[in-house]
Amino acid sequence: MVSGQLFHFRKHSWPPDEYVTRATLQLLDFDGGAPPEQAWRRRLNSHANLLKEFSVTFMEAIRMIRLGVRLWSYVREEASHGRKAPIDPFTREKCRPSASHGVPLGGMGSGSISRGFRGEFKHWQIIPNSCEASPLMTNQFSIFINRDGGQKKFSSVLSPGHHEGLGKSQEDDISSWGWNLSGQHSTYHALFPRAWTVYDGEPDPELKISCRQISPFIPHNYRESSLPTSVFVYTLVNTGKERAKVSLLLTWANSIGGVSHLSGNHSNEPFRGEDGVAGVLLHHKQNGHFDQDNFSAGHSMPSSPGDTLCAAVSASTWVEPHGKCTVAFALAWASPKVKFKKGCTYNRRYTKFYGTSKNSAAALAHHALMSYKWWEEEIEKWQKPILSDERLPEWYKFTLFNELYFLVAGGTLWTGKRRLRLMNSWSFARPTAEGDDVGRFLYLEGTEYVMWCTYDVHFYASFALLDLFPKIELSIQRDFARAVLCEDRRRVKFLADGNSGMRKVRGAVPHDLGMHDPWHEMNAYNIHDTSRWKDLNPKFVLQVWPAVTAAMDYMDQFDRDGDGLIENDGFPDQTYDAWTVHGVSAYCGCLWLAALQAAVAMALRLGDHPFADKCRSKLLMAKPSFEEKVWNGSYFNYDSGSYGNSRSIQADQLAGQWYTAAAGLPPLFDEAKIRSTLQKIFDFNVMKVGGGRMGAVNGMTPSGKVDESCMQSREIWTGVTYGVAATMLHAGMHHQAFSTAEGIFTAGWSEEGFGYWFQTPEAWTVDGHYRSLIYMRPLAIWGMQWALTPSRAILEAPKTNMMDRIYTSPADLRAKNEASVRKIGGSRSTCCGHSVFHCEC
Repeated sequence: MVSGQLFHFRKHSWPPDEYVTRATLQLLDFDGGAPPEQAWRRRLNSHANLLKEFSVTFMEAIRMIRLGVRLWSYVREEASHGRKAPIDPFTREKCRPSASHGVPLGGMGSGSISRGFRGEFKHWQIIPNSCEASPLMTNQFSIFINRDGGQKKFSSVLSPGHHEGLGKSQEDDISSWGWNLSGQHSTYHALFPRAWTVYDGEPDPELKISCRQISPFIPHNYRESSLPTSVFVYTLVNTGKERAKVSLLLTWANSIGGVSHLSGNHSNEPFRGEDGVAGVLLHHKQNGHFDQDNFSAGHSMPSSPGDTLCAAVSASTWVEPHGKCTVAFALAWASPKVKFKKGCTYNRRYTKFYGTSKNSAAALAHHALMSYKWWEEEIEKWQKPILSDERLPEWYKFTLFNELYFLVAGGTLWTGKRRLRLMNSWSFARPTAEGDDVGRFLYLEGTEYVMWCTYDVHFYASFALLDLFPKIELSIQRDFARAVLCEDRRRVKFLADGNSGMRKVRGAVPHDLGMHDPWHEMNAYNIHDTSRWKDLNPKFVLQVWPAVTAAMDYMDQFDRDGDGLIENDGFPDQTYDAWTVHGVSAYCGCLWLAALQAAVAMALRLGDHPFADKCRSKLLMAKPSFEEKVWNGSYFNYDSGSYGNSRSIQADQLAGQWYTAAAGLPPLFDEAKIRSTLQKIFDFNVMKVGGGRMGAVNGMTPSGKVDESCMQSREIWTGVTYGVAATMLHAGMHHQAFSTAEGIFTAGWSEEGFGYWFQTPEAWTVDGHYRSLIYMRPLAIWGMQWALTPSRAILEAPKTNMMDRIYTSPADLRAKNEASVRKIGGSRSTCCGHSVFHCEC
């Protein structure tokens, strides 16, 4: 909880007047044209360096060679069926990743387009599971200025002329456009979901220009936040003594990214609507063709294959000497239906309000232009309490908001009304009221790991949804609750060992909700058999009741010695899926203790006292056993084995304690053990790597060297670092918390860092090489905010002592529905007992 002291005071690192002159800031300070006091900033002439991808060591390659061969065969097999594999390390993007990203456009779940800080439109994700990273250089804003009766003329594309995309463009004559902007006096300022680009005397020394980008990302607003549209508001200030005629031009190719503009049969259609809104509809044809005889004079003729069809919208205005004015453009895209490769077709959520017509983009653009000022009022009301809190460091405030980019650019998909109808009395799988039905929501683990709602990663990222869009978080939990009780007996080959098994085992939390047929064909991940993973079920409990009891009962089979504590099975059976664990592990064991305590609290709340007694008895056995096996006096060992890395210091060892504190439950261990462990992590995993300026390395040996036992032990995971910082905040270790998290900002977001802004990867190595850009887990920074400002329900929650000893009879210890979950290697059971689900497509 926030105290009255300064947590981690640091002067404003990027004051706006170091990037824009004070005079210009004052001139633009009307109608929202001036950038905010706190934002992420770059000069437009900054070099966008190429990013460096990680590579495995020789010994790691030898150990993984069989997995690599099987994965390569699987990728080829999926490609032969016209499908992408969820993990494909062999196919490289044509456009090499660079440090050029900025705030993406649009709301959540309706397709997204990103925009680099230098003005290029890139990273197209209009089609699910498809990401076209290359920028389309035809898509630009340009400006034309006439003064003194045409004697003085200035013009330029509003993007620097040294962009590397110009040399690669396949469009004719683009390089001959007026790329006259140096970017030396132009700057970019990002505070998601808005961004400002200020042209301080470029291209006309007497004209100050601000372009403000606004998207409808509004917490707790489940309508506006689903809309695929953005607004660009140009603020123009004439500091000269002459009138200036200013014309702004937006050019746009009829494309959805990549080379789709060359496929042919696309057409454009001008429109004019209410309130003076005018523009062009770009009809993009993906399959089939248009009949040219059906086109009226208003349409352009369909384009021929190989040709690029473009459109342009222009607005002109006179700006008087020392006068000011604004011009607004809206960009909207309508992709109403989603069809999965192996599954159903769904309408996106925004169609609930705007229908499925191909012309709905015009209505969306009109709404955006009429509503953007209200959007900004709502955004500012949401952000102001955090931005004005002087106890928080500046870097934290704008990084907290900017990491939310993933909820737009992370391949999110938001469908309309839930179609699942549960035909029994259980209520968790369906909203009980129309107002609670916000549809169904999917987001990718990452743009390189293409699986929907990967649960072991959502565990970290869920705090963002829980805080800002709790109904979406509830919808996701309902989907997993249903999934726990289902079974899919289709056989799948697991690539790590080459064995086969069931796709989905009843009682096991699925790794993910699928890829090519989400909600129906789950567990797209097939490297390991995740029904044997030890972290998924405890994580699910920590986040629904018939499913909770099944998930907890399922885990009984992993308690090999009857001490109430689950054991790992000598392979990477948790979210660290390349880091082998033996026996009792600090990570999974702590999660299990937290799950037992949460299950007791839930059972007591629901009046299920036998189940509460059962879980409490396990907890009373498991806790002392855990401490005996892995506590070494200053921290918890990586695992209870006798291997070379068993005494390693794992940064994430208190993940269960993090969730326990976040839920308002009593701590799992005494305060001295918690603080000792966190201090050890800070001293070793944080401060011994790059002087504390890179985040927390996953594994560190007691001698102070990075654990090199595998690829993941030597990595720094961005989301895990935020999670460790959140745990420190719950423990009152504010200085250590912000110092730990600041390493992610310094290495990933600062000018001296590696260039991972708005594409935060899962991991980087100590030399800055990334793995898996645009990844879900860094949303865990909102776990820090949850710790700083806990909800009223958490603050007022009764602190029940789960460790009270009670008498539990042997009969009570037998699971009353033990036969309803599948044990690995056990007999078959029906999909959902006596429950029947109907799924409509």
